[in-house]
Amino acid sequence: MNFNASKIKKNIPEEIKIVSQKLEENGFQSYLVGGCVRDLLMEKKPKDWDLTTNATPEEIQDIFPDSIYENQFGTVAIKIADNNDSTLNIIEITTFRLEGKYTDKRHPDEIKFAKNIEEDLSRRDFTINAIALDTTKKSTENLIDPFGGQKDIKNKIIQAVGEPEKRFNEDALRIMRAIRLSVQLDFKIEEKTLKAIKKEVKALEIIANERIRDEFIKIIMTPRAKKGIELLKETEILKLIIPELEQGIGVEQNKHHIYTVFEHNLLSMDYAVKKNYSLKIRLAALLHDIGKPKTKRGKGANSTFHGHEIVGAKMATQALNRLRFSKNMTEKIVHLIRYHLFYYNVGEVTEAGVRRFLRRVGPENVEDFIKLREADRIGSGVPKAVPYKIRHLLFMIEKVKHDPISPKMLKLNGNDIIKILNVKPGPKIGYILNALLDEIIENPEKNTLKFLNLRIKKLGKLSDIELKKLSKQAEEKKEEFEGGLEKEMKEKYYVK
Repeated sequence: MNFNASKIKKNIPEEIKIVSQKLEENGFQSYLVGGCVRDLLMEKKPKDWDLTTNATPEEIQDIFPDSIYENQFGTVAIKIADNNDSTLNIIEITTFRLEGKYTDKRHPDEIKFAKNIEEDLSRRDFTINAIALDTTKKSTENLIDPFGGQKDIKNKIIQAVGEPEKRFNEDALRIMRAIRLSVQLDFKIEEKTLKAIKKEVKALEIIANERIRDEFIKIIMTPRAKKGIELLKETEILKLIIPELEQGIGVEQNKHHIYTVFEHNLLSMDYAVKKNYSLKIRLAALLHDIGKPKTKRGKGANSTFHGHEIVGAKMATQALNRLRFSKNMTEKIVHLIRYHLFYYNVGEVTEAGVRRFLRRVGPENVEDFIKLREADRIGSGVPKAVPYKIRHLLFMIEKVKHDPISPKMLKLNGNDIIKILNVKPGPKIGYILNALLDEIIENPEKNTLKFLNLRIKKLGKLSDIELKKLSKQAEEKKEEFEGGLEKEMKEKYYVK
């Protein structure tokens, strides 16, 4: 890999060149720095463009009146129209700077402006991000690389600038960033840097969980997410951020599993990654069996894990809340984990059972459950992700998908029940709705005004205790996939 600055400059967007030219016309230096230079050298399209200059923030604002300076880090945001699509972009320009002590291991206590680009590069995290590209036309030395970043790019190495321990003490989030860059770029972490990560790992405890979450998401969304989790485990970061996942390390399963719980979770996630599934499915696959260590009973081939999906859902809720995932995302992932253990066998589960399954998991979530089931199967070492049983279930779902599965799909509602029985609103109305829905799920053809009218009048004669019992029975039938004969067969054959 040979780096040619002139060739690289051709890939710089025109709007960046315009900003650089204006700085140069006003007597200032201008350099592209950080990840964008690294990406250009690797022949990748940068997501962000960062410029640094010897102009002060005030001087930058004089040159670009339509700019924003609302921070203490010497960074000015320039608004630039993109010539290609006429949209407005933001380009950040930062004055050369040095940083003081990092008391909170995240932000410098004070910012001092540096004399030159070399001093500015000395404060950066990793050598591959400490390369500057001179964007001025008068430049004679195009690439400024005092720490050997180009060499590390060629050798695919993540190495801290200067003393690794000092870099990680300045900003502990760099510990996570090192792992993320390693898997994102498929680079190896240099030995001294890796040793410092392991030594300083507890510094992450004072970093906001939201920042850790963001780096964790980036790791999960790379093609090498499995390697990322393994690195987090090796560096003991995993036990700090998701200790629930580590509980599966070394926990053997039964005769239908060739992997430990931890290995199975990782391999399940890896399948979701290879299929380019969403973050939601990847996280559900990674966490779907974290309840197994706590529910394991017995040893060896006859081990059981009854209720692990319920325990796992609670553990996943704790882990995702700790990392400050949104309520919506958490609920969706936990729902997948809670009901991932659905059982289906051709000829055993009725159409009514399929309707109850849809009622329980939600028709809109079926695709996600099938994706998680695929990941679960491949993560168990079986050769086929979608067996005949699953294909038949999908056929049955298609067959019954328009049938009533919720009270809203009945021809009559709660207000109609109140009018027919001439009663006041109360729990009794809900009990009757549940009982009616249970009958309609069994036989959708009964969902007519005539039948429902007659049933409401008959049910209305029952006592509240009797209605409550009927309603409870209807709710219990929602678990048909998990009850009775099916549960016994699962236990007998270790069906997942």
